[in-house]
Amino acid sequence: MYSVVLSDAEKTFIWDGVEVNLRNDGRKRNDYRPMELETDVVTHASGSARLRLANTDILVGVKAEIDVPSSETPTIGKIEFFIDCSANATPTFEGRGGEDLASEISSALQKAYDILPLNDLCIVPNLSCWKLYVDILILECGGNLYDAVSLAVKSALFNTQIPKVKAKYIDGVNVDLQLSDDLFECWKLDVSKAPCLVTLCKIGEFFVVDPTVEEEACSNGSIVVSVTHKGSITSIFKIGEGSFHRNAICEAIKFAGVIGCELNETLKLSLEKEESLGSQRERYGFLK
Repeated sequence: MYSVVLSDAEKTFIWDGVEVNLRNDGRKRNDYRPMELETDVVTHASGSARLRLANTDILVGVKAEIDVPSSETPTIGKIEFFIDCSANATPTFEGRGGEDLASEISSALQKAYDILPLNDLCIVPNLSCWKLYVDILILECGGNLYDAVSLAVKSALFNTQIPKVKAKYIDGVNVDLQLSDDLFECWKLDVSKAPCLVTLCKIGEFFVVDPTVEEEACSNGSIVVSVTHKGSITSIFKIGEGSFHRNAICEAIKFAGVIGCELNETLKLSLEKEESLGSQRERYGFLK
């Protein structure tokens, strides 16, 4: 995991601030940093999004392709996550330094998204389905990667346009797939049940959300909880070397449920607002 080196005095300053519910950037323990979100930023992708959470910058592109469904799940589609950690994001990612982290985040997303109903991605049971390739590029690291990536992924999937396909049987056995002649005749996958990841970083005796790189360096471990819009928990896992008492884990799960509901609702409203604005929406940063 990427980190920074802090002196004992700097760590003490952060610990004392968390204890009195006043973090070094002025936030309380349950506050997120300001975010900038844009969708439909990659021209040739089926869907895309760019999210900037303070100094953490994530770009996600989704590509939809026709594939053969798995023999174990012949009536549902597929979704796969691929993560690339840019060497410019942090010195830790130089060479092959980001491969382990990319694998961990990809695995976390795959487990969290097991709850997402993919039946609509099935075209012909046992024969054809849509497969969504979700490519994630970490451009810059400023702490709280798991949450930022999950928000960007859900935004990109919300933005994804899937072409309409008609299946025509030939001789009652073979199937001919016909794409619509209208390039704008597409449909969207319902991602309302897609979860968001909430990272709870343990600093001293308290949990904080949206930790900065400096706060992560003051913690021996964090709990990452996958939360749906209704507060359901789809997965839980720990990062870091530290251990947690059972009561602390129960407290973290309850805390994450509340934060996760608020996060999902805020993201939903932001995406709906941006979609309604269309080409008139405001652009940020290098994508302006």
